[in-house]
Amino acid sequence: MSKKFEILFSLVPAVFLLFLSQNLQAQAHSNDTLKVYAFIVDGDTIPGGRMLDVNVRTVMLEKWRNYWAEWSRLRNAVYVTYPYAKAAGKVMNEVNAMLVNVTDKDERRRIIKSREKELKREFADKLTNLSVYQGKVLMKLIYRETGNNCYNLIHEYKGGFTAGFWQTVAILFGSNLKQNYDPIDKDRAIEIIVQDVERMYGQRS
Repeated sequence: MSKKFEILFSLVPAVFLLFLSQNLQAQAHSNDTLKVYAFIVDGDTIPGGRMLDVNVRTVMLEKWRNYWAEWSRLRNAVYVTYPYAKAAGKVMNEVNAMLVNVTDKDERRRIIKSREKELKREFADKLTNLSVYQGKVLMKLIYRETGNNCYNLIHEYKGGFTAGFWQTVAILFGSNLKQNYDPIDKDRAIEIIVQDVERMYGQRS
């Protein structure tokens, strides 16, 4: 083998290694400049990205359709009646505070009638448009705001005869003025919805 071929064969590996090294450096430099989304958390920049959306569809079982239909019905009833219960509860609590030291029956009656007119003027027309179901929810929420059921409230303000009359009417419509409010168990769903409404409007009981 001539000396020229020996020099050529000795240069080929060196040239190959040099080319490979430059190619790897170029790839590394390219990866270093790859743009990605990032989030800043507590002053630290964290790279992130978004995966493609995946749509998952299935057939809802009948029991779940019924469940969500009932939940939507209850939620809508709470959204409609909660403002009325809030306003009525405020007035009733104010009346109770005014009646604490009042023993004269005529004076008590005057105080009650003055605030009763206020409630009728503001809500009478609106309340007549409520359904029976919404009325039941309203009574629950009034108990939540006042700590007393509607039968006792009517009995206190209007007397036993009037309370008994409206209780009879309520029963005829499948309701009950004496129903209480149990936010832990029986009325847990209503309580969850009410708390959601309060968060939405920045209110607290």
